[in-house]
Amino acid sequence: MMIEKYFKQQIAQALQALYTIAIDEDAIAIEKTNSDFNGDYTFVVFPYVKKAAKAPDMVAKEIGEYLLVNANLTDSYNVIKGFLNINIKQQFWIDFLAQQAFNDTFGLKATQPNNRVLVEYSSPNTNKPLHLGHIRNNLLGYAVAEILKANGYAVFTCNLINDRGIHICKSMYAWMKFGNGETPQSSGIKGDHLVGKYYVLFNTAFTAEVDSLMQNGLSKEDAEKQAPSILAAQELLRKWEAGDVEVMRVWKMMNEWVYDGFDYTYRNLGVSFDKYYYESNTYLLGKEIVTEGLQKEVFYQKADGSVWVDLTDDGLDHKLVLRTDGTSVYITQDMGTADLKYDDFNCNKSIYVVGNEQDYHFKVLQLILQKLGRPYAPEIYHLSYGMVELPDGKMKSREGTVVDADDLIAGMVSEAERITNELGKTEGLQTDELNALYNMVGLGALKYFILKVDPKKKMLFNPEESIDFHGNTGPFIQYTHARIKSILRNAPSIHMQSSLTVEQVNPDEVEIGLIKSLYQFSNIIEEAANTYSPGVLCNYLYEVAKQFNHFYHEHSVLKETNLDKQTLRLQLCSLTAHVIKTSCALLGINVPERM
Repeated sequence: MMIEKYFKQQIAQALQALYTIAIDEDAIAIEKTNSDFNGDYTFVVFPYVKKAAKAPDMVAKEIGEYLLVNANLTDSYNVIKGFLNINIKQQFWIDFLAQQAFNDTFGLKATQPNNRVLVEYSSPNTNKPLHLGHIRNNLLGYAVAEILKANGYAVFTCNLINDRGIHICKSMYAWMKFGNGETPQSSGIKGDHLVGKYYVLFNTAFTAEVDSLMQNGLSKEDAEKQAPSILAAQELLRKWEAGDVEVMRVWKMMNEWVYDGFDYTYRNLGVSFDKYYYESNTYLLGKEIVTEGLQKEVFYQKADGSVWVDLTDDGLDHKLVLRTDGTSVYITQDMGTADLKYDDFNCNKSIYVVGNEQDYHFKVLQLILQKLGRPYAPEIYHLSYGMVELPDGKMKSREGTVVDADDLIAGMVSEAERITNELGKTEGLQTDELNALYNMVGLGALKYFILKVDPKKKMLFNPEESIDFHGNTGPFIQYTHARIKSILRNAPSIHMQSSLTVEQVNPDEVEIGLIKSLYQFSNIIEEAANTYSPGVLCNYLYEVAKQFNHFYHEHSVLKETNLDKQTLRLQLCSLTAHVIKTSCALLGINVPERM
């Protein structure tokens, strides 16, 4: 039984026995004691003083005395202004450590098959390669899915590829006009990079055309509407929706280039998906829903043929769901995809990992689906995250000023190699082991640096800060794990699963403090799952690594001559290694056995 549940039961019994207050134990609120005060858990008595008809401090004291007599895990208590702080007997922590030190599933909950969650992430456009912003999306989506799995959810992942629309038509038009038949094979350029090159070329041509039209007296708005390049791209979109043979051929060819490029980057990042959806397959479903919405009078049609939804009663505005020319917009295909996802997975909750610039879009999507009576609509959740910026400002795909994902990964691995060699952490490793280590450290640094930031916050990415073997970084945590594994490899063959008593080991505050932190592992996973924030796990992981290094600095392990004390410390090493390795795995980070 978790210690929190145990004390909730005991406090509920105390309230009944002392004041005839009947309350369900699940309604009892206890929390970890603030680090400024003496105690393990705190119970606030104020909600019960009126029925008890006594002063808060007296109620807290009487409950504390009851626990000392009746709750055998209670060591002591103190009262501060109606707050009952409870100290737990050290033997509980010693027993917990012995029971869990070698439990490979510690902290993880069994899967509940009926608690189904679908996490949609990545969702790239096929007009450009993945960049730093996509990396945050992919790492966040993967980690949230893994954390939810660890908390007992049956989790499925999907990737909606934005493979149609005006954006890909821009790249297509530029390739058809300027490409001279260039391919990834003929150019030696990775497929998604090649298509992205033509997206930038389109924007360059478009900008020049707009400038020329403005010099001839047009306003910027009119010039952007009349520029030949944008008119040509729009015509390609109309031909695409009409199934024009040549347009479809070019579209399929260029998308295949991009998919090959994406797959390479996904493998390097270590992310994968249970299913891919393609907007080219779902936008027609969205159009059917538009027809349904018109019939149900959820939507209305203007004289020009465009279709809209009125959301003013919901505090929003009028939203376009189908253009005048009959072509769909993003919300159209998202409606179709939402239905398809529910049919495929029948999930209780559907999570969309998408940047915060789309907050409005997902409010609209959920409202529309609710008005249409979709049963899954109330459990749509937009996991909104802040943009990633660089020290010199924002990234812009159309101007080619993004940090390419492939280049960033390669750069991180190269930097990891340089720093690892400078620090001399490569002794005794063969070439293949070294290359694996550089990759592990470089990607670990990248992933941890991005995931430790709360998703809702905008973040500044500085590669130089991320690779550091000291401080709140991935390499620091990876090195801590390697250090522990080295200790365990060299440990004597003793029975490390022995049950010990407090009298045998006489633990100090550092040892007990580390055990208490390790005990919180499952609670931390639950908090990270409930808040959809891998940063919660990162911050915990850093504290555990710091505490272990402090413990290791203060205490000998392999040179300890008292076998009982050595057993306790080896148990601490084993459980800490498990918590670090398991936590890192949930974040998509590998940890080295030696370093």
